[in-house]
Amino acid sequence: MKPAPFAYLRPSTLEEALAALAGEQGAKVLAGGQSLVPLLSMRLAAPSMLVDINALPDLDSIHVDGAGVRVGALARHAEVLASAEAAEAQPLLAMALSHVAHPTIRNRGTTVGSLVHADAAAEMPMVLRLLDGSVDVASVRGRRTIPAAELFAGPLESTLAHDEVAVEAFFPALPAGAGVAFQEIARRHGDYALVGVAALVDTDGDAVTRARLGFVSVSDVPVVVDVTDSLDDPAAAALAELEPADDIHATAAYRAHLVKVLVPKVLAAATDHARDRKAP
Repeated sequence: MKPAPFAYLRPSTLEEALAALAGEQGAKVLAGGQSLVPLLSMRLAAPSMLVDINALPDLDSIHVDGAGVRVGALARHAEVLASAEAAEAQPLLAMALSHVAHPTIRNRGTTVGSLVHADAAAEMPMVLRLLDGSVDVASVRGRRTIPAAELFAGPLESTLAHDEVAVEAFFPALPAGAGVAFQEIARRHGDYALVGVAALVDTDGDAVTRARLGFVSVSDVPVVVDVTDSLDDPAAAALAELEPADDIHATAAYRAHLVKVLVPKVLAAATDHARDRKAP
């Protein structure tokens, strides 16, 4: 199939892009296009206008400091994955990004675009949610920050207004004494996960003082479960708060089984990671 007809604008400034979005209710933002273009081709999305932001300056940056990693709207997955500084500050970024699609798609797709596409089967929305990150958005009304806990409204639905552009995402740095890990099961590497699980643990000596889990492809939105008080059976505690569903890829029962398999593995790996970071 081919997309329905639409107008096309390639602004050279952010102000021009924001004005276009404010003036056209049915406009959509085009960045990497690796999610939007297939939807257009299948006519699952039919915007009246595409606002292509790829010519906007200063939106492709990756800035790392002691607080964490700031990723601009036009930074490609591959660029974030290749950043040694980003991986040092927050290792979960590289762990998860290595599972995002295939190299050709990572070379074009944008990390911020993946976040606001809000697909619970994608890795990066879960990473932002687990890390308590945020997204900065801009409109003609100004700029605001949306915490990850408030970003995902439903399946493929974010809380951005129609006239807002996500300009930057913030991933907090991994604190001292903390560790992370990520694993997923997919039919082949790079496909959407049947189930993915990430762990973030805090430790004091050899003791785990806090443990949180993030899940991919289990619920309609990215879900984080605190299992600190259930380390004797964290998978059961997680499943008590999850709602695995049947779809064409897997049954709910199989997804629940994968949760039981992956949870102890990623918790153990995250704990080992925390201890390795402490080793001289």
